[in-house]
Amino acid sequence: MLVGFILIGGVVSTYLLLGILALSKGMDFTETQGYLKELAINPTGTPANWYELMLLQAVNHLGTFFLPSLLYWYAIERRTWDQFNPRPVSAVAGFSIVVLIVIAFMPFDGLIIEWNQNLHLPQTLAPIEQWMRDQEQKLSGLTKYLTSFKTVGQLLIAILVIAVIPALGEETLFRGILQRNLIRWTGNAHLGIWLAAALFSAIHVQFLGFFPRMLLGALFGYLYLWSGNLWVSILAHFVNNGFTVVMVYLHQKEMTTMDIESTETVPILGSLVALLVTTGLLYYFKQINSEQT
Repeated sequence: MLVGFILIGGVVSTYLLLGILALSKGMDFTETQGYLKELAINPTGTPANWYELMLLQAVNHLGTFFLPSLLYWYAIERRTWDQFNPRPVSAVAGFSIVVLIVIAFMPFDGLIIEWNQNLHLPQTLAPIEQWMRDQEQKLSGLTKYLTSFKTVGQLLIAILVIAVIPALGEETLFRGILQRNLIRWTGNAHLGIWLAAALFSAIHVQFLGFFPRMLLGALFGYLYLWSGNLWVSILAHFVNNGFTVVMVYLHQKEMTTMDIESTETVPILGSLVALLVTTGLLYYFKQINSEQT
């Protein structure tokens, strides 16, 4: 039933977007559909395309993840937002540590990204691998375009669309609903967390980034489990995406020499140290929240 809500939400959000574009551009629905196809083929055609693609991302994400999840939670499971949180936010210790954990994890996750991108399927599956790499290249080009900022206003829009909205929608669905139910169905917290993390990564349909995104999903999952509050995993997701967007902007403006998007020169030793620091911070976060129970 949850899948049905998500599919219906995707369809409704698409028609909503078509309606918005039709009203703003004075087109009928048929013309708007053609315009969207052209936008997908040539996203960099005009400066206005950046804003339209951001609008598309925002409406699609809200309509596919956040709103269907809330509707399912309230109408089918008949629960409230507070029931996502076994522990009130005021009782969660170490919110600032969550920020440090996510940032500390990035170098190790970068190493996994590099490893994942260099994985090769057996020769018999070479055509499938080539298709996967072609899709990754297309998505990479679109991502590069959407994270090319000319103004501070574009940066703020990107933080909203790339960091705030996905953090709310994806954490509500994958941690708040799926992870909780998977833990209940399997009777095993670790299995539930990793299954939800795998689904979280798979739904992005970026196969050459599957493992690093799954690790991130598991990280968010354990933060949710140990804190007992969904706002913690929402914060972690926001920091991961938002920090990346801000660092990209600073690099473009030559305010920093660090290119956070580059994974080609991730030092193994530095990545392992980052993993050690992340593990220590996670252990500390778990301990101080266990003491609050």
